[in-house]
Amino acid sequence: MNRNMMLGVGSGVLAGALWGLVFLAPSLTPDFSPAQISVARYLAYGMVSAILAAPGWRRLSAKLASADWLSLAWLGLAGNIVYYIFLALAVQLAGPAPTALIVGLLPVVITIVGTQEEGAVPLGKLAPSLALAVAGVVLISFASLAHGTAHGSWQERLIGLFCAAGALASWGAFAVGNTRCVQRLPHVSAHDWSLLLGVVSGAEALVLAGPVFLWPGTVHPHMDWTRFLLASCGTAISASVIGNGFWNYASRLLPLTMTAQLVVFETLFALLYSFILAGRWPTAIESAAIAALIGGVWWCAASHKSPAARHE
Repeated sequence: MNRNMMLGVGSGVLAGALWGLVFLAPSLTPDFSPAQISVARYLAYGMVSAILAAPGWRRLSAKLASADWLSLAWLGLAGNIVYYIFLALAVQLAGPAPTALIVGLLPVVITIVGTQEEGAVPLGKLAPSLALAVAGVVLISFASLAHGTAHGSWQERLIGLFCAAGALASWGAFAVGNTRCVQRLPHVSAHDWSLLLGVVSGAEALVLAGPVFLWPGTVHPHMDWTRFLLASCGTAISASVIGNGFWNYASRLLPLTMTAQLVVFETLFALLYSFILAGRWPTAIESAAIAALIGGVWWCAASHKSPAARHE
């Protein structure tokens, strides 16, 4: 594994560790609607990004064409706000583990898309790593259904699973589009692109804040608001600002077929955090699933070592 691939994989792992935190926030704030959770997170992301980007804003904004701003707009809406509304609703209705499992199918979806790009590793060569990823998700799914806690009625859980599928589609579109954008704009650093995405996402969240928070609803105690604000700001800074920066850096160093496999670390860390909160070790099946997911990533990395896989 060459230096760029090592740096790219390491950045992708760190991004997954931070992204895994987003599965916990909806469980910690169950009295707030998914739209409120999403809008609050991206308002915080937008404010932090605006503060960090302010000193060099004129220089930074001059690097973008009008088409780049349109790309940021749809990426912020589809991959941030809409994605997190789906994810928060899925976590509240179906639970964090099943949601993480369905979103964990992202590597398969994105890798298949990535194989259509020029110079990409053929799908047949990546089939073993994809099979390991699918096996890992199936094993964890079996374990979660066998040992997990039921969330509401079966109708609510079914709706939650459909919302998780919506999150999968939104995140998949974002991952492919974002990777292509950062590779198309080498003059914009990964950190700056993350800040720009944050500013645009924050502006979109601000437009939605009025109807989401002013609509008549349940009155929350001060302690609930404190926990809600801490969760929103925590996920905004850790997952959105820092995590997205790591991911953009990985996207610049690695082909799409490789970054796709790194998404499994979001699932792995989301499960790890749920084990910590539950105060238990993973079962034998869960451990086998984790090993399969990690094995799939390393098999994929090995597949990209061949000359045919290198992007000149």
